[in-house]
Amino acid sequence: MAIGKNNTIVTKFILMGFSDHPQVKTSLFVLFLGIYLLALSWNLSLITLIRMDSHLHTPMYFFLSNLSFLDICYVSSTAPKMLSDLITKQKTISFVGCATQYFVFCGMGLAECFLLAAMAYDRYAAICHPLFYMALVSRTLCLRLVAGAYVGGFLSSLIETYSVYQHDFCGPNMINHFFCDLPPVLVLSCSDTFASQVVTFIVGVVVGVVSVLVVLISYGCIVAAVLKMSSVRGRTKAFSTCASHLTAVTLFYGSGLFMYMRPSSSYSLNRDKVVAIFYAVVIPMVNPIIYSLRNKEIKNAMRKAVERDHILSHRHSFF
Repeated sequence: MAIGKNNTIVTKFILMGFSDHPQVKTSLFVLFLGIYLLALSWNLSLITLIRMDSHLHTPMYFFLSNLSFLDICYVSSTAPKMLSDLITKQKTISFVGCATQYFVFCGMGLAECFLLAAMAYDRYAAICHPLFYMALVSRTLCLRLVAGAYVGGFLSSLIETYSVYQHDFCGPNMINHFFCDLPPVLVLSCSDTFASQVVTFIVGVVVGVVSVLVVLISYGCIVAAVLKMSSVRGRTKAFSTCASHLTAVTLFYGSGLFMYMRPSSSYSLNRDKVVAIFYAVVIPMVNPIIYSLRNKEIKNAMRKAVERDHILSHRHSFF
């Protein structure tokens, strides 16, 4: 609970969501429901495909399946409540529910930062040290990197969540957003939030700098190694294997930096809701497409799966 001035206790918040566009709520519901279902189905399909095909049992696809799992949890922490609020009049969320939603959302997002850094290291090892790849990226190391991503993400999220929700909230309790994001919640506090802003900034910088440095160093070594290749085909293949990861990194880090690493004076809650839709809902849907679009191994696995289903259906119809 949060106890505010005059012993007033805020036990619930009201998520305003897209109340400023009541005439298009039905259209927004259909649009966001479609995006959410696509995000779930595409990520689940990618996880299933990686598990089914033995050719995809490599470190790269182990990380990719965990990325898909993170994206499923990430989008599910906000989308169901947003969809519910678009079709119901009851838009409240309890104080504890609000803190829990932010903790899960932030934890998954920060864990994804670490995981993307681990994937960059994997690409570095595969391209710069192909002969020692399996030794450098062993199964044990993969498990440790993934576990470290989850632990690091949720520990960082716990620090942020506690620093925000230990404040006094004494009204108003209307959050100008579709989920309990940090900026619109902090403006409702009736106590000094400077310390929380500092803590959030430090956590963001530490997680961001560590993960971005790993990505930059990894790709710096990759570029240097690729430029030394005499074969044009080898260069093209090396860059193509990194293109999807670079695209995902750019989208995720770019939107995250824009949202959370700006001065508070530059926040515009109405504009930020649109940006939040992109990084909280659209990116989890787009990631499996990015990693599958130009990936021959995934395309081959998909073709085999379709052929297998086709054969099984024929056998079933025969009997």
